[in-house]
Amino acid sequence: MSSRTDKWLWAVRIFKTRSEAAEACKHNKVLVNEIPAKPARELKLGDIVTVKRQPIEYKYKVLNLIENRQPAKNVPLYAENLTSPEELENLKLQRSTIFVKRDKGMGRPSKKERRDMLDFNEHLFNDDSDDENFEL
Repeated sequence: MSSRTDKWLWAVRIFKTRSEAAEACKHNKVLVNEIPAKPARELKLGDIVTVKRQPIEYKYKVLNLIENRQPAKNVPLYAENLTSPEELENLKLQRSTIFVKRDKGMGRPSKKERRDMLDFNEHLFNDDSDDENFEL
């Protein structure tokens, strides 16, 4: 038994729709065993599926083949998440720097505040920046 790549990605809830999964395959954002996969490529048990979603690459091992979408609690029966902890930590770091906490009632940030936040985030992710030239 085998399953199409786009159907499997949709069934195990990696993508919200099957068309999103097919589109990701067409744009080489899905690899099966390190080879770019077309939407109709047949998956087999034990295949490693890599999904490129900025800023990280998720890796899943195919445990069982499936054609129909499953409840979230059943996903571990069909896919094992092999994404490295370092990649997940990178995602947490990026999410925490994007959202700046504002006090209730402060409204939207002004243009100057937005520029300051963008400069600060850019500084965090730019490795070759000079620390002594940066001001908040």
